Amino acid sequence: MSYSDVNLLDILKGYGEEETKKYLMTFSCPLNIDIENFLYKRAIEFTKQRISITYLVVTDKNQLVGFYTLANKSVSIDYTQFSKTQQRKILKYAQKDFGSNYCQISMPLIAQLGKNFNPNIKTPIEGSVLLDMAVSKVQEAQMIIGGRIVYLECDGAPYLSKFYASSNFQLFGIRHEDKNEEDSPLQQMLKFLK
Repeated sequence: MSYSDVNLLDILKGYGEEETKKYLMTFSCPLNIDIENFLYKRAIEFTKQRISITYLVVTDKNQLVGFYTLANKSVSIDYTQFSKTQQRKILKYAQKDFGSNYCQISMPLIAQLGKNFNPNIKTPIEGSVLLDMAVSKVQEAQMIIGGRIVYLECDGAPYLSKFYASSNFQLFGIRHEDKNEEDSPLQQMLKFLK
């Protein structure tokens, strides 16, 4: 099965906001309600404001099988946790904080990645295919603006960590969403691209 990714801005231009919202409502992800809520309530506004850009992944029959959202963010990394070779790669794109083991780096963030579990989907997409599409889009952008690293944040569920690790993402930090130690921490993982 072949899939294509379509920028949400193009869908909004072609169909208008109300029709686009109806189309987004065909998405279902009972495993992670936050993914659904983002697509239903924030994706359009964030895309229109260019805070992040959402791409809908569709079949040749125009079925919505998944989506991903990309943004560019700055993050602080303790670069000493990586091998010497990886440290050199990171520091090529980072601003080192002298006097510490940290550096600031601006890089693409895979902010959302969601697979549609709607039972009406005839040809569901594999999560690895969806992730590869997001990484490919990042590589396209990096061919224009430079860079070779991408990162994502996910909750600490073991199956998610294992899934991303199988695609060569490495844990580099933990972030609390609300700067509140009681909330669920997000794992930060990065990948070096070729």
